[in-house]
Amino acid sequence: MSVAITPRPMSSGERAVVELILAKEFPGAAELRAQVDFVQVVAKWGVDSPSVDLLVLEGSPRSPGVSGVIPVDATVMDESGSLFGEILLWATDGYLSAIEYAWYGDEPPSALPDIAVITIEVRS
Repeated sequence: MSVAITPRPMSSGERAVVELILAKEFPGAAELRAQVDFVQVVAKWGVDSPSVDLLVLEGSPRSPGVSGVIPVDATVMDESGSLFGEILLWATDGYLSAIEYAWYGDEPPSALPDIAVITIEVRS
């Protein structure tokens, strides 16, 4: 269940994760990269959740044909090198729409990981 918040720009950590994922080339990536400066965070997926809903403001190019999870695997490793989770970047009708942090442990994370522990690869 989303928790509405006062719309705000992405934090530096949120922006870094989005830019890391969008650094890979896939159909529609250029238009999604052009949206980053127009993104606002409009909801959290829970009070302490790092997952958020995004809204792209008017004036940004639409990425035709891009909807659903962006085709980039963004895996998160913990300090010991074990798989901890993954970041899913979502688009709806060609516009960035959410950052989801899915974790594999017992304790949910309260913040997005540092990009240094994220490995990205275009899904084939």
